[in-house]
Order: sequence, then C-alpha cells, then structure tokens
Amino acid sequence: MPRNLDMTALRSFVAVAESGGVTRAAGFLNLTQSAVSMQLKRLEESLDLQLLDRSGRGIALTAAGEQLLGYARRMLQLNDEVYARLTDQAYEGEVVLGVPHDIVYPAIPQVLQRFNAEYPRVRVNLLSSYTRNLKAQFARGECDLILTTEDDCDSGGETLRNLPLIWVGAPGGQAWKQRPLRLAYEHNCLFRSTVLDALDSAGIPWEMAVESDSTRTVEASVSADLAVHTSLAGMEPPYFERIAHNGALPELTGKKINLYTADATSDPIVRDLAALLRQAYAKTDRPADRPTDRPLLQAVSGG
Repeated sequence: MPRNLDMTALRSFVAVAESGGVTRAAGFLNLTQSAVSMQLKRLEESLDLQLLDRSGRGIALTAAGEQLLGYARRMLQLNDEVYARLTDQAYEGEVVLGVPHDIVYPAIPQVLQRFNAEYPRVRVNLLSSYTRNLKAQFARGECDLILTTEDDCDSGGETLRNLPLIWVGAPGGQAWKQRPLRLAYEHNCLFRSTVLDALDSAGIPWEMAVESDSTRTVEASVSADLAVHTSLAGMEPPYFERIAHNGALPELTGKKINLYTADATSDPIVRDLAALLRQAYAKTDRPADRPTDRPLLQAVSGG
C-alpha cells in the first residue's frame, strides 16, 4: 500500500538540516520548537529511520538523513512551484533584511528598487544596525538575510566583496594633522579595534574625542572637522573626504562584506533577494575602489 510523506514534516526537516538546529529552524518557519521537534519525530516514525544524530552538542544528519535531504529539497521545490503556478497568486508576505550602517549606500536602495519591481506585494523590513547585533538576530531566526562587515567569514556565509578601510574627515579638514589624533566612533563599531591597533603599532597618540551610539552624531562631528573617522572605500558620505595623508596615518586592513542567508525554507523570495545582493556587492574594478584624493559622492558611515 502506498505511503505518503508529510510535506510539512519534510519542510521542518530541511529547515533543521540547513539551519543547524531546531531553535533557528523554528524561527524561520514561525513555529514553536516543540512543533518542529514533533514533526521531525513523526517523519522518523513514518520512515522507521533515524534521520538526525542528536548524540553531540549540535544536530547532525545520519546517513539516511543525508540521503533524504536531496529528495526533500526537490519535493518542496516542486510543491511550491506547482502551488504558485496553479493558484496564480502574486507572492505576498515579508522578508527581513539586516544591513550594517556602513554599507547601506549606494547598493541597498538599488536592490530594494529592483526587488520591489519583481515582488510588488512583498514587504521588505530593512534593519540597519551593527554587525554584532545583526548576527545575534540572525542566530535567533529574526532575519531572513543579513550582510556584515567582518575580518573573516563564519561557516554558512559567503564573502561578496573585500574593500579597503580608509581614513575620512571633513572636506579640506585639518583634524587629521592633530596629535593626539582625535577620533570619532560609535561604541559598537567593529572598525574601532582595527584602527586603534594600527595607530598603536605606528606609535601615533590618539584620543576618542567623540563616542556615541548615534551614527549621526559621529557624522556631524567629523564633518565639522572635530575628529576623523574610517569608512569602507566607496561608502563615504558626500560630506566626508578621503584624507590624503601621504603616510602620516597608518594604512588599514580591508574588511569583508559577507552575506548570510537563512533560506532554510527554500523560499524563492529569499533566494531572489540574495541574488540581487550578490550582484550589487560583488562588482569589481569600480573607480570607487581605487585610492583618490577627491571626496566620493556615495553614502553612509558606521561600523
């Protein structure tokens, strides 16, 4: 007698396998952890197989689970395609995208515009915060996708771009010549430690002249020539200028722009938004990437 697999249970199984745990999968699926665990148990009982190895600290797939995963992905993809085609309904819903302050411009407005043209009935909830905060939210299943600015890339992420970190100040400003060097940074900016280590190694005295939780406060202070700041090349606000210091300030290491995508539900909306982000940030050989003494008219500060 033919037996049927439960598509809901398969969806939970794929979510757990791709996210690495029941907690994150439950967040992606908008279910309780107990509901996801029950569906996994029901799936294992229906197949009379152990699909997940729960003996370690995390959850790993057994040999049977690995074999099922490929089938499950194809079944869910076909199920979703059939449902979308036959019901002939436009995609609706919400996708949550997290982006650090320092890389919102110029790419994100372009991405949102293109995405809205393809999915006019899908709402994008854009969260702009610090990389640490975004990674914590992503770990809790509160974001579908996040971009980060980091030295490295964690497991499950992909690096879209590696950009140099540059010194910026007020147009025509002189703050960069002062000693101790006056700095302006947000409390949670990941660039701070890189900059302070570079200054200490170069023997350049410094002081944190402006320290705030507000990006706007830092921008206002730097544009008033009260302090200097750092930015990823090509992401400086129009009211900042790259500092032509001719070696008076230390060269800084680059940072990676990374993409982390949940996509544990094989959601085509999430996949398409991720593809647009890859296109926007993975471009190479832009003039903005090469050092110049002129200010760049493209935006936002942070860390």
